Amino acid sequence: MVNRALAIALAAALSACAVGPEHVRPAPPTLADAFRDPVDGVPAADASAAPAAADAAFWNAFDDPLLDALVGEALARNHDLQAALARYDQANALLRGARFDFLPTVVAQGEAASTRASASQAPGEGREARDADGYSAGVAASWELDLFGRVRRNVEAGRADAAAQAADLQALQVAIVGEVVATYVEVRGLQERLRVARGNVDNQADTLRLVEARVAAGGGSDFDSARARAQLDTTRATVPALEAALGAAVHRLGVLTGQPPDAWAPRLAAARPLPALPAGPDPDSPGGLLRRRPDIAAAEQRLHAATARIGVATADLFPRFTLSGLIGSQAVDTSRLFERDSETRLVALGIDWSFLDVGRVLARIAAAESGADLALAEYRQVVLLALEDAGNALVRYERSREEDALLERAARDSARAAELARLRFDAGAAGLLDVLDAERTRLQAEDAFAAARARSVAAAAGVYRSFAGGWPQALPQPIADRG
Repeated sequence: MVNRALAIALAAALSACAVGPEHVRPAPPTLADAFRDPVDGVPAADASAAPAAADAAFWNAFDDPLLDALVGEALARNHDLQAALARYDQANALLRGARFDFLPTVVAQGEAASTRASASQAPGEGREARDADGYSAGVAASWELDLFGRVRRNVEAGRADAAAQAADLQALQVAIVGEVVATYVEVRGLQERLRVARGNVDNQADTLRLVEARVAAGGGSDFDSARARAQLDTTRATVPALEAALGAAVHRLGVLTGQPPDAWAPRLAAARPLPALPAGPDPDSPGGLLRRRPDIAAAEQRLHAATARIGVATADLFPRFTLSGLIGSQAVDTSRLFERDSETRLVALGIDWSFLDVGRVLARIAAAESGADLALAEYRQVVLLALEDAGNALVRYERSREEDALLERAARDSARAAELARLRFDAGAAGLLDVLDAERTRLQAEDAFAAARARSVAAAAGVYRSFAGGWPQALPQPIADRG
């Protein structure tokens, strides 16, 4: 009897099919013209090209040990990353639990009972005759026959959820590392701007002393000294704002690395030049972008999970078959519990079919289908936003390089003009207004160049971030498909 039931169950399982739609990877938007206008110095897009090989860690191109230490600390200790890792572990645990539905549920049972029937239940019997003891022990098993794929679709959805969480973790790592690099560049840029501002304060203080000396000697007026003093005070006023921005950036690095805000202040106190601009990154093709960005992978996996849940809901339209079995022993005395004649067993095939509850089932199916439509729309939006992000990063990178070159030349020319104005003033060939105007222009040009250089370095890092290239390789990988 047991063998016959198992044979029937096996034959039914082998012939079973999973209801609901199969997940089909959605076709992305047309990529041939995604980057219609190539950016100067950047390879033209080729939708058929394979993904370019990425460095193990792109920030190594900056050749800055302190930046390497910051990135390492952020990857190891950032609390947002730890939360994302916990969500990934949680999804894997739920997936393992769902897979156990493929196996029978086996439980051990035991009971010792003492009962007494009432006098009305056993008329004419004495109290002792109405007392009865009973003992039982056994093992029971229950197994849902997944004839219509409810369990398989549920596991499929769980597997996709876990893969989506892995991709979310990768995407967050990309975002955190990108922010660390950008903030570090901001720190060095602000330190350079402070150096420029303080240098100009010193130059303008020298000019004020010279003017005051001339006024004292009768060679100038109080109007000249007032103008020189006003310009000096204006330049000095830029220093506190830059110091405040620098302090905020240093605090941000502390939090990004999972430490108190001022944890990195001592190591960042000494000003260093901005990291050298790395070689132009290979942006890869739009097709490669879609294969590499983890946010796109996460959106696709969520679409997969939503599609699988349509099958889970659809399976409720069909009966649910459960194979149950029990083997054990029952006796009225513990000494006879495991004797041959105390053996008991049960094999049963159960059917559970709520065919009168079709309305609720159809409502759940409709909700699951709407969830899949939502996931598809979100996937397409993520793809478009990724293309927009990458295109913007390329444009910013190239234009920032142009701005950087122009402002560098302007800073050199303004510095030379300020020197010449001072020499002409000392020789009596130019007035104080010319000197003050030249020094003001020099400050503006040098400050603008320092800010532009920081933007150029940050833009180069932004290209790597947008194309998800050059990131750590030791990341949780999406779970391979397995039944």
